[in-house]
Amino acid sequence: MNGYHVAVVGATGAVGTRMIQMLEQSTLPIASVKLLASKRSAGKVLQFKGQDTVVEELVPDSFKGIELALFSAGGGVSKKFAPEAVKRGAVVVDNTSAFRMDPAVPLVVPEVNEAALAQHHGLIANPNCPTIQMVVALEPIRKAFGLKKIVVTTMQAVSGAGNRAIQELRDETQAVLDGQDYEPQVLPVAGAQKHYQIAFNPLAQIDVFEEDGYTHEEWKMIHETKKIMADQNIQVTATCVRVPVAVAHSESVWFEVSQKGATAAKLRAILQKAPGVVLEDDPENQIFPQAVQAAGKKATFVGRIRPDQEQADAFHLYCVADNLLKGAAWNSVQIAERLHALNLLRVPK
Repeated sequence: MNGYHVAVVGATGAVGTRMIQMLEQSTLPIASVKLLASKRSAGKVLQFKGQDTVVEELVPDSFKGIELALFSAGGGVSKKFAPEAVKRGAVVVDNTSAFRMDPAVPLVVPEVNEAALAQHHGLIANPNCPTIQMVVALEPIRKAFGLKKIVVTTMQAVSGAGNRAIQELRDETQAVLDGQDYEPQVLPVAGAQKHYQIAFNPLAQIDVFEEDGYTHEEWKMIHETKKIMADQNIQVTATCVRVPVAVAHSESVWFEVSQKGATAAKLRAILQKAPGVVLEDDPENQIFPQAVQAAGKKATFVGRIRPDQEQADAFHLYCVADNLLKGAAWNSVQIAERLHALNLLRVPK
């Protein structure tokens, strides 16, 4: 075959630009790439494999002749245009929360539940970025010893809130260092009534608060984990914190296994061989995962593996991944590669 005709929706955004980069590096055979965005961004020129490519305005007929569409332009855009893409014959990999919990839509991390791809009806959902790296780290352990409970605290980079949040962190940090006032406009949630300083100041809010006191980001981690692992009996709880880091989410994960016999040494040996994982766990030499080293890389970095000293069969680990790559763009392209390899990159009749 000569290759697929591919569309990237939200091509000018923080994730969209990285989707283009991941497609450039991909093993996926590509005949053409169409870059789509809002009317405001139409006309911008981006590059794909050294060639200038003009960004086009997103309309339903943008997907005529498209076989693969990668979406990362917000849930509202996905809800409106993803069905239009599927209707015109494209397989959609959606990076928003629009379809993640739809029972008819596979929610996929290739290292964890690739088999779910066979159930797609033209639409596959990419999980939330902190969920992805956590399940990549925990799935090999679950296969070996089972999982009863997960308690995670995330330290999430501002890039998870888009390019405006990255710029706000930079400008605000400089203002604080210069002793100047700065009025935040984006964080913790762009559409919220109040905005708070992120420079030198972690914020214990990502997304909106639900009635039970959890944020929607925490809700997503809880329920997406159960769907991906296909186990509603795993107990999951989360606290999600935005930290003044540009790229790469970090997570402290406490978990309880359901079978006896697990040790920290056995867990390290399992993770040493796990797909998509780089083990960085050598306390004697101060080796552990760091955001600055994970940024720009596709892997999930795992370390600080140790037994809980108060509860049997419970352990801690620390994992870090680039939220814009493994947490979004790379996982989406990785899904497309696996669809191709499994001969599933087509809309079922």
